[in-house]
Amino acid sequence: MERARRKTRTGVVVSDARDKTVTVEVRDTKRHPKYGKTVPVRRRFHAHDETNDAKLGDTVKIVETRPLSKTKRWRVAEIVERAR
Repeated sequence: MERARRKTRTGVVVSDARDKTVTVEVRDTKRHPKYGKTVPVRRRFHAHDETNDAKLGDTVKIVETRPLSKTKRWRVAEIVERAR
């Protein structure tokens, strides 16, 4: 039996205050089910950053992983773009 593909998301680091953990905000848009208007959607994920490399404002790619703590189910796969 093959393991399922891991989900990936791309977002911006909004907090790097904790050790080996970053908070990543993923912004997306979806259509309203009744009115059809495009509505912005914002989700925040706690991601594991082993090397403490990601800093505030960086754009990162996170990938789904096993539960690492009560809230962490994602880890930083790569830093796509550094903050200016």
